[in-house]
Amino acid sequence: MKKRGRIVSFLLLLVLIGSLIGSTTNSILKDVNLGLDLQGGFEVLYQVEPLKEGQKITEDVVNDTQKALRNRVDVLGVSEPSIQVESGNRIRVQLAGIEDQESARELLSTQANLTFRDADDNLLLDGTDLKQGKAKDNFGQNGNPVVTLEMKDPDKFGEVTSKVSKMPENVMVIWLDFEEGKDSYREEAKKPNPKFISAPQVRQTINSSNVEISGNFTTDETKNLAGILNAGALPVHLDEIYSTSVGAQFGEQALDKTIFAGIVGIALIFLFMLFYYRLPGFVAVATLTIYIYLILLVFTLINGVLTLPGIAALMLGVGMAVDANILTYERIREELRVGKSVKSAFHAGSKSSFTAILDANITTLLAAVVLFIFGTSSVKGFATMLIISILVSFLTAVWGSRLLLGLLVNSGLLDGKTGLFGISKKRVHSPEEGIDTLDLTTKFDRFDFVHARKRFYAISIILIVAGIVALGIFKLNLGIDFSSGTRVEIMSDKPLTTEEVAKTMKDIGYPTDDIVISGETKNIGVARFKQEVKQEEVNKIKAEINSEFGHKPNVSTVSDTVGKELVKDALKALLVAALGIVIYVAFRFEWRMGVSSIIGLLHDAFFMVAVFSLTRLEVDITFIAAVLTIVGYSINDTIVTFDRIRENLNRIGHIDSADHLADIVNKSLRQTLGRSVNTVLTVVVVVVALIFFGAESIRPFSVALLIGLFAGTYSSIFISAQIWYDLKVKEMKKAGKLKVTKDKKQWGSDEPVV
Repeated sequence: MKKRGRIVSFLLLLVLIGSLIGSTTNSILKDVNLGLDLQGGFEVLYQVEPLKEGQKITEDVVNDTQKALRNRVDVLGVSEPSIQVESGNRIRVQLAGIEDQESARELLSTQANLTFRDADDNLLLDGTDLKQGKAKDNFGQNGNPVVTLEMKDPDKFGEVTSKVSKMPENVMVIWLDFEEGKDSYREEAKKPNPKFISAPQVRQTINSSNVEISGNFTTDETKNLAGILNAGALPVHLDEIYSTSVGAQFGEQALDKTIFAGIVGIALIFLFMLFYYRLPGFVAVATLTIYIYLILLVFTLINGVLTLPGIAALMLGVGMAVDANILTYERIREELRVGKSVKSAFHAGSKSSFTAILDANITTLLAAVVLFIFGTSSVKGFATMLIISILVSFLTAVWGSRLLLGLLVNSGLLDGKTGLFGISKKRVHSPEEGIDTLDLTTKFDRFDFVHARKRFYAISIILIVAGIVALGIFKLNLGIDFSSGTRVEIMSDKPLTTEEVAKTMKDIGYPTDDIVISGETKNIGVARFKQEVKQEEVNKIKAEINSEFGHKPNVSTVSDTVGKELVKDALKALLVAALGIVIYVAFRFEWRMGVSSIIGLLHDAFFMVAVFSLTRLEVDITFIAAVLTIVGYSINDTIVTFDRIRENLNRIGHIDSADHLADIVNKSLRQTLGRSVNTVLTVVVVVVALIFFGAESIRPFSVALLIGLFAGTYSSIFISAQIWYDLKVKEMKKAGKLKVTKDKKQWGSDEPVV
């Protein structure tokens, strides 16, 4: 009965979970907030500057400015706006999904200092003479849209209008953000679109509290103007130091392509797990499905904003979850091979893999937290998703997988059926042979990693020197995130040429030779130039390119100040992540393993930088996210190796020679290499899918991950473990605990005689 009950429980759990996921997924997906890179919109970073000489920018002033900006955004009716105060007296505004970006940016940055002036630009009245919150959008007597205001003192307004009516030019010019010494009524009046709002003639004294502003307005313009006036003038000057805008079509295409890449990558992982691990692989597929569902659920519950890097983090999180399953399953397979029963193998394998999974996840989590603290905008989104992914993967891959697989194992249905775990009976020893897991042969027994370490050191040194030379000659192709300037991404319905994009940029006044053509049909052109472009110029660029190619471009601009700060913050993030990891590894293992790990991480990071220098791929802020992600993956791999070395050392006890220690390191590497290969393959599948099928904007990020994955696997096996061996031998010799011998243990075959 117990046997049948556990099988029924397993099937019922699958049905219940499948029903829950199937019935609620659509509603969860509808609640996911998409970032501006997935639905279009814009992001602006303002530096808060004094409006008047001697004004102090305090925390209260910045908070008041944030409230004023939020009131203005409310006028636009934008759903889920993000307006955040940042260190250094800065305010970041993100408005996703807004269609009229030009009007929205103008509404945000308008100072909203309303003044009434005569034809000689002398001040008559200002915003302090108005009743706050009384501006309304309305229709005048002729049916045209107008804005009505209410004066605090009707008598004062009567005196002013009486004075103006007697002037030779009896106009009352209404200005918004008049600039002394720069703006002039007579100069602006000559232009077809003057800067002032309106200039009505005043023929008589007006003793009224109501003022009507009329002009060549649309209904939306009067609504926005009334909203600005009601929100009040900004208490400070806002200097735009960073901005990026994404067209709706760019966002929609990026979302579709990246989701397709995710489906392809995850589907291939599922097939691999089923093929290689059989029944446990099926359990892994079930828990990975639950994992993806829970990620989306948690993300919507915390009201997170999903960005392109966030989708990439979700997919990479699948790799983390797969790694936990692979670690457990490889340990179970080892226990089965030494002749243990399925139940014993399951419990022993689950227990022995737990510490490696825990340590690997914590070190990756450290890198993700550092990325969240030092990252900005979309990188924060990536870090948020990665943190959630690590926590949820630990829950599903450790607890969920063991629950489901445990029901089948404890039912007795799998007794003696090692084939369901991907182990043929020919490879299984009988208990009488007394074979220990440490004595098992692997596919990699012909490799002597330790005694060939000097070759690996030499290869790495050659690559590092070559990288230094390449970096010195070619330098890095820094994106505007780090070098400052402007980036314009153009989309066309037909293939583009470099010459065509160069001519367009020259015609609109921004000549540049830094142009890259990309896209499946070569229909996307990216132009970069050193100048910082302000709001009015951004609007001009977008209008001209939209007229030429039929699509609004993406325009990003970064000031020199922000670029320098991003470099500083990126280096600080890497330093803090490395320090945190070495402290944790030293605490959990020993300081030599911590030092060895960090040397391996520096090796990986530099290798990625050198390859980017040679290939001339653009280095932007997402490159730092990729480096920190690889730091997490690389340390994950290294931790698993060190965990096995520590376990084997504890089991053997006394080490009496350098070769004896070398044998243990070699054996530990051979035992974990299969898991390392399988894990990196599953993550590589996802990254390759992102490169070939994902959005153009995250391609450099994906390439950096791919390079880093191979470098990280190489350093974990061939560098970090070998450096630890050298440090350990030196320490043991110094303590007099080691004798040097030339004897080398040859690992023979443990396969049972058939």
